[in-house]
Order: sequence, then structure tokens, then C-alpha cells
Amino acid sequence: MRLQVILNDTLQDYISAVSLRESELLQELREKTADTPFGLMQVPPEEGQFLSVLAMASGARRTLEIGVFTGYSLLSTALAIPEDGLVVGLEQNEEWADMAFDFCERAGVAHKVDLRIGDARRSLASLLAERGAAESFDLVFIDANKEDYQTYFEGALVLLRRGGLIVVDNVLWHGAVANATARDSETRALREFNARLHRDERVAISMIPFADGMTLAVKR
Repeated sequence: MRLQVILNDTLQDYISAVSLRESELLQELREKTADTPFGLMQVPPEEGQFLSVLAMASGARRTLEIGVFTGYSLLSTALAIPEDGLVVGLEQNEEWADMAFDFCERAGVAHKVDLRIGDARRSLASLLAERGAAESFDLVFIDANKEDYQTYFEGALVLLRRGGLIVVDNVLWHGAVANATARDSETRALREFNARLHRDERVAISMIPFADGMTLAVKR
């Protein structure tokens, strides 16, 4: 027997009311992003807070974010890590990256942020080639092009220290991964990624039905 709570709008509002602690600046960033044509790509505020808690709980000092968008999760993480910590963010869209960095500056955490503009695959390859980069990160958040998730994951695993955490977003893809009639390239890529990760003994994993589905993977 599976015991589970079915979320509805009323219960979600309750959870937000008693759990969410969103600063005015994060709220402003969220609302400004919602007004853009791609506003639906933004992580929900509860997810940003969850990432910040994970960063604090794991004692993360160096984190990597693959896919920054306008920076809600990036800013949430930068606020959570120590003053001498670093968030490396990979983002292809310069306009989105500029918006993210502007809010980091306003929050007083820009000194913790290294934003790299360009195709995430190339930026990741460049990062992997840097001396001392391997096994130097504590936490990695993957939320970029779904068809390249396996490439991002493999690179992240090299960069991550043993015991470090990879968080993969959108693994349920609005429920499409469990819908046999959904055959678009992104859904198929996520199904394949999820199946491969399930068999990957290099990590301990847990998929949770939070936001659009998240998989937590700890490097063995």
C-alpha cells in the first residue's frame, strides 16, 4: 500500500504559507521573470529554497549550475554558501545571464558568482580542462537542455567530489515521462536519462516528485 499526499492548490498554498521564506529581492526577480516570454522556465520559489537548504546542509562551498536562466536558483544558492564560496553558472543566453548577475550584485553576492556565457556543453568542456577542477565541486544543479542531460551529468560527475551532490531538475517533465504516447525528443531523452541513472552504480540516487520532479544523486 502506498501512502501519499495528493497535492492540490489549497495544500500547496498552505505549504507555501508555512514553509516558504522568500526575500523581497527574490520575489522581485521571480515576478520580473514571470513577465518574460519564457517565464515558465523559472524554478518555483519552493525549489530555490530547497536548493539553498541542500547547499547549507551539505556544507557546500563550490557549486556549479548548468542552465542559469534569469538566476533564481543561482541567487538562492549564492545566498546560502559561505562568503568565500563560489557558484559557477553556465548560461547560453547573454540577456538572461546579465539579468541574473544584476540581481546577484543587488544582493551583495556577485563576488561569489562566476557566470560563463556560451553553449553549456562547450563551457563544461572548458571547465573540465581547467587544472584542479576535477573533484573540486560540492554541489551541481542541472537544469538546461534536456537532450544533453547525460553529457551534463557525466561532466558533473568528474567535477564533483566524492560525497558531493548532483541535483537534476525536470526529470518528470510534467508527467510526460510516464505517458507512453509522449514521443517528443525531450521526453524520450529524459526517459533514457532516468533509466540510465537508475542503473548507474557510481551514485546513490533518489527521485522525488517535487516541483517538476528532481533526482538527487550522491557520488560514491
